[in-house]
Amino acid sequence: MRAAEAGLAESPDNLDTLFERGALLAALGRDDEAKQAYLEVLRRDAAHFGALTNLGGLALASGHRSAALSAYTQAADHHPDRAPASVNLANLLLEDGAFDEARWRYRVALVADSECAEAHQGLGLALFALGEDAADFHWRKGFAGRELVVKPYRGEGPPVRVLLLVSARGGNIPTALLLDDRTFAVTALYAEFHASSRPLPAHDLVFNAIGDAELCGEALAGAAAVLARTGAPVINPPQAVLATTREANARRMAGLPGVVAPRTERLARELLTGEDAPARLAALGCEFPLLLRSPGFHTGQHFVRIEDAGGLADAVDGLPGQTLLAIQTLDATAPDGLARKYRVMMIDGELYPLHMAASADWKVHYFTSAMADRPELRAEEAAFLADMPKALGPRAMAALHAIRDRLALDYAGVDFGLSANGALLFFEANATMTITPPLADPIWVYRRAPIARALDAAKAMLLNRALPAATALSA
Repeated sequence: MRAAEAGLAESPDNLDTLFERGALLAALGRDDEAKQAYLEVLRRDAAHFGALTNLGGLALASGHRSAALSAYTQAADHHPDRAPASVNLANLLLEDGAFDEARWRYRVALVADSECAEAHQGLGLALFALGEDAADFHWRKGFAGRELVVKPYRGEGPPVRVLLLVSARGGNIPTALLLDDRTFAVTALYAEFHASSRPLPAHDLVFNAIGDAELCGEALAGAAAVLARTGAPVINPPQAVLATTREANARRMAGLPGVVAPRTERLARELLTGEDAPARLAALGCEFPLLLRSPGFHTGQHFVRIEDAGGLADAVDGLPGQTLLAIQTLDATAPDGLARKYRVMMIDGELYPLHMAASADWKVHYFTSAMADRPELRAEEAAFLADMPKALGPRAMAALHAIRDRLALDYAGVDFGLSANGALLFFEANATMTITPPLADPIWVYRRAPIARALDAAKAMLLNRALPAATALSA
């Protein structure tokens, strides 16, 4: 740092020295000062690759996705010949569900560097989401022989060492806001490619972040093999995650008091085609209106509602996959005509209200809901976040506790609605539920503290589980 400061004193207009100063500040954890240094570089050179890339990384680490997206977009547009620029942007687009644009950016990266592993990895995931056959080729080319990724550690003292088990196919718990790089030294292991002949990295805690039982069967098997080789504490044992497919959850939750779970059947595509398909569905107890979705997808992708038998063939034709889920429709519409969906996180045995969203559409997602336009709905959500038992009632609260116990996960979430008589309408429950900080707009100020409580609870759980092991290892 002193050398960088001395260099700036001698040559205050030297961009390389100013950029070096920003990088040193970031390495020391002085992020706000680092951002200012990078912004000063960009004031002098708006296309500076390193400043745009590092500024995007700092923004992403602090939860400012829109700022990260802006910085990464500028880097990719200015530097199409540098593969990392396009990969950084494509990764964000992939997470946001912009699969077509992500595919294009990954391909731009591969034009710049045909062997870029990260571009092959991301392109495989994007192609899978788009239902394209080339996904497996890129996925395996990107990850084979690269199963371990050591994340940077920026803390001053000894770290808490975390072995993070993830799936190369996606379906992972988002951990960027949970694993602070000033506290945790993280090594990610892509569990599909786990090799028992290779030693595991030193660790105090294993965090199984593989959360999608429908998509990640191979990875969860790899995770179980990893756990057979370690005595460290484990967050979210793979066998508990494996039990959270939609059809398994529907069966497990159906018998709980106060829970209405939808009848859910996994069916081969050919059973849903042909003139006799409606009769086959009726024989299974599946009535219209019916929900149909491809397993392994989220945020409403490849998920449709069919009002009657006449719409079945077209719906099946538009969905990818050799098997599809036929799901009973649960009506979460309130007297005002809006459907409501609640999300509650279950962290270390406690319940944390995360959000309520209302929409005129049956498919309720917060980012497409009516919440931004309707202050009375935000007031309703604020009441739920402030006093969940009062907002939901005793029957739904008892149901939530029963679902928590049945899931037996350290970190998970449940999405649900409420019936007219106060029963819980079960939509889904799994480990991949995202905790997303609200946008900067002041209309969302009431959401900040509840979301922060859930994040803090997850961080505390990781520390509390890891520290006894870390202390024992250092003794």
